[in-house]
Amino acid sequence: MRITPSRRRTLRGGTAAMAAAALVALGAAPVLADEPEPDLGVGTIAPVKGVQAGSGFSTPLTFLNKGAEEVPVSYVTYAVSPGLKAEETYENCVYYTVPSHDEMPDTHVAACKIDQPLKPDVLYRTEKPLSLKALDSALNDDLRVTIGVVEPDPDAGDSGSTEPVPGAGDPLRLVEERPATDADRENHPASAASTEVTAANTADFGLTGAELKGEVGDQVTASVKFANKGPARVQGKSGQSVTHVDIRIPKGTSVVKAHGYCDAVTETHYRCGTSQSWVDVDGGESYPLVLRIDKAVGRTTGEVSFSGQERPFDRNAANDTAQIVIDTGKGSDTSGSSGSSGSSGSSGSAGSAGGTGGPSPTAGSGTTGTTGTTGGSADTGGSTTGGAANPQTAGGGDLAATGSDSTVPLAGMAAAAVAAGAGIVWAVRRRSVARAH
Repeated sequence: MRITPSRRRTLRGGTAAMAAAALVALGAAPVLADEPEPDLGVGTIAPVKGVQAGSGFSTPLTFLNKGAEEVPVSYVTYAVSPGLKAEETYENCVYYTVPSHDEMPDTHVAACKIDQPLKPDVLYRTEKPLSLKALDSALNDDLRVTIGVVEPDPDAGDSGSTEPVPGAGDPLRLVEERPATDADRENHPASAASTEVTAANTADFGLTGAELKGEVGDQVTASVKFANKGPARVQGKSGQSVTHVDIRIPKGTSVVKAHGYCDAVTETHYRCGTSQSWVDVDGGESYPLVLRIDKAVGRTTGEVSFSGQERPFDRNAANDTAQIVIDTGKGSDTSGSSGSSGSSGSSGSAGSAGGTGGPSPTAGSGTTGTTGTTGGSADTGGSTTGGAANPQTAGGGDLAATGSDSTVPLAGMAAAAVAAGAGIVWAVRRRSVARAH
């Protein structure tokens, strides 16, 4: 599993399941045609900008019954990304967390039963603006609000949600605002609405290189590390790497095997992505690259740096670069004869490493030596092949192909579609995807 700057990832299971569910739903449409769901709408929510991390804020919400019949009971659900939480709880709501799955980060959910009728063509608003809090880790988060007539099920979708906890405050109530206008109807186009919440906060992205030593013909593993030192978590655009790391390998070496999140730009330049479109505080990635020492050129250095999207939240440039340093020893150039030592990892194989993670060293190679390390940040050398180390579930879009897409069984997809046809409107939860490798 890897995220590349150039390849679009096939979503594991989710895409196939959604397509199958859509087909089943189409087949069921004639049966449900005589019982259409009420046409309810959530008003457009204005973006919330510049909130202070650690402080509370509020946002008004409006709703509209665009149908011809009164709706006796409805359910309002609001969900926020990990940097936010509900500051005020309501007694007619339950609160739970849906853990990270597929392309979604953790989500804090409140599901509220509105036990009062919604008249047709009347604009409603919450009695008080919705009260939320930006946590210390807030930076670029989001709020999503839905309204429907079916009670949300925290256990739907096998998401492994936490146990729902009832709220303790006054109930969440809706009050009549006025008869709806044409503008109101346009402003409530769908049963769900979302908005961005940005906080005044920073996050320090840092790089750590490696220092190793070896001799001509040895294979050594240089493990480059990217970490988010906070205080904010960073959530990027869905389906894209949250950042990219450029690795230029030291002279006199060639790539035997690149990490699965890395693609070759040239034989000596690799660009690595992230496993998700977000990175939590103290989270990050490790990119082990197996290098072969082709020439004894003494102390040789390769550069590591960030590339890609701008990082206005990162105000510490001191750790934005790092180095891979390898002591190759000194002596005559033996690279011409070292190619026959049994390793297939010459520079000629580096180009093919970009799309597949590179070939493993040829079986029986005599150059898998036990190379020592002199830097605490580097992984040990030796027979390490540089494959993915505990990769996380990859995201979509620019997130890289996993190489082993899961296919949800048709029966499971049909069951999901039937559940959707029965009116399950809470769409934030999708089937958990087991982490690869």
